[in-house]
Amino acid sequence: MTDVLDINDVGDIDVEDEGDQSVMRLKHNVVKRKGRGFGSGESKREHENLRGYESVDHGDGDEPGPQKSVEGWILFVTSVNEEACEDDLTEKFSEFGQVKNISINLDRRTGFLKGYALIEYGTYEEAAAAREALNKSSLLGQTIGVDWCYVKGPKKSKKKSRRH
Repeated sequence: MTDVLDINDVGDIDVEDEGDQSVMRLKHNVVKRKGRGFGSGESKREHENLRGYESVDHGDGDEPGPQKSVEGWILFVTSVNEEACEDDLTEKFSEFGQVKNISINLDRRTGFLKGYALIEYGTYEEAAAAREALNKSSLLGQTIGVDWCYVKGPKKSKKKSRRH
């Protein structure tokens, strides 16, 4: 790395003694810095690895299918009865493995469930078994739909399509 002076690092310079040459030398040695990190030369990925950010393993397959979130495998449950509560969902979905998290959203006006829920499992096998068994099953007299929350789409083609 080259030695670069910062304006704050420069000591006392007697401009009167050396005249314009010292001012030009000072301007030449000072580097303008903008933004976060001041372009330290590290790429974004190197920064993430240093800080220990979690990332999602996308896998090598090009096949469309379920994708893991950062913490686990999440199922999206639709057509949930508005009077269902977290305990009803826990009871139904815990038969297939340990439920790590349940997220239900309530309608602010009515206080009832909005009609969908997110169920998180730790392993793919548990989530896949629950999805297979509970899709189109009944919960509080209403047929629910269970599918993956995050899904990889088909690999995008590099060709540009031209519209005429």
